[in-house]
Amino acid sequence: MTGREYPDRPWVGIGCIVFRGEEVLLVRRGKPPRLGQWSLPGGAQHVGEGAEAAARRELHEETGIEVGPMALALVVDAITHDAEGRAQYHYTIIDFAAAWLAGEARAGDDASEVAWVRPDDFDRYDLTPQTYRAIASARAALARESDPPLPAGL
Repeated sequence: MTGREYPDRPWVGIGCIVFRGEEVLLVRRGKPPRLGQWSLPGGAQHVGEGAEAAARRELHEETGIEVGPMALALVVDAITHDAEGRAQYHYTIIDFAAAWLAGEARAGDDASEVAWVRPDDFDRYDLTPQTYRAIASARAALARESDPPLPAGL
């Protein structure tokens, strides 16, 4: 048992959706859960660590890269119920969006592979519907961040 099964509170997971032009950084999970699946870099937030700091740490640990300013993209609850209807796992996942700044992507920590992937090639990576939703939300969040500020009073 990992301590995450049948929790008395949700666990906070942090994800990072990184863009380099049109490409998105994906990682192949090297450890359970979801061993071997392609997804977004991320992991658990530590006690005493801010959410954005956790995103930057997880991103660096898993891929070795750095990003510029981050924007909140999406917050989702991932809840798995057992046969009796009890919450067996409950993660609240905070996804941040950012643009690549520096570093050569390489697999590290919990990732077995990394890839910069163009949207036309997403289907080859068997991404979950939630991953597609996170990427779309991240694009929108970065677009909002780059829009000119609203006039005062709005």
